[in-house]
Parts: sequence; structure tokens; C-alpha cells
Amino acid sequence: MKETNSLQLQAAKMTTMELKGHTDKLWDWPLQGEDGIVRVIEDDKHFEVGLDATYFAAKDISVKVINDLLQVNFEHEIRSDKFGSISRNISRCYHLPEGVDPKTIKSNLSNNVLFITGQKR
Repeated sequence: MKETNSLQLQAAKMTTMELKGHTDKLWDWPLQGEDGIVRVIEDDKHFEVGLDATYFAAKDISVKVINDLLQVNFEHEIRSDKFGSISRNISRCYHLPEGVDPKTIKSNLSNNVLFITGQKR
């Protein structure tokens, strides 16, 4: 059973964006706040999800669709700061929600959040 919710995704710098729709799937995402869980929003026409992309620039991110799988890769080169050096690499594969047309998948980085959307058939 789908639950109708209005969710707010919080990104770094306290930016919020409200997403409306049904919530029935959860994805793990290591940068996502305290619990590392992201809620997938979907209705009869589309789906959308917002992944925290703090520490990454658009050039560090790739989103690919392979059949019904969504492959998300975040990686940046070694960076130095006053504490030392760091590199980050996050890769995840998720099943697209049922009925989503893989050809309609789009991604957009805004305010340190990677928004991924797709239309249903």
C-alpha cells in the first residue's frame, strides 16, 4: 500500500526542496544525513529521488541506466586541505521503480543534491 506524503529533502547549507507523491521505496545513501536512507517519491506518472551530493561537483558524478538498473557513481580525485588528503568514491545500483521508462531518466545537480527523475510508461 502506498502512503501519500509531502517530504522535504535537506541538502547542505540548509537548502530544502519539497517533493510530493507516494512513498513506498527506500534507498540507502551513505551521505544522507543520520540514517543514510533516501525516500523514493513516485506517483502514477513519474518518480524522483534526491541524493545528497555534498563534497562532489557535477564533473564527479555519473548516472547510467542499464536495463532496469540505475547506476550512480560519485568520485573525486585526492584533495588536500589543512587536515591532510582525502578522496571519496561512492557507487550504488538501484532498481528503477516499476513502470519507469529507462529512456526518460534525467539527473540534475542543484544545491548539493543530485535529483534523478523518470517518467512512467
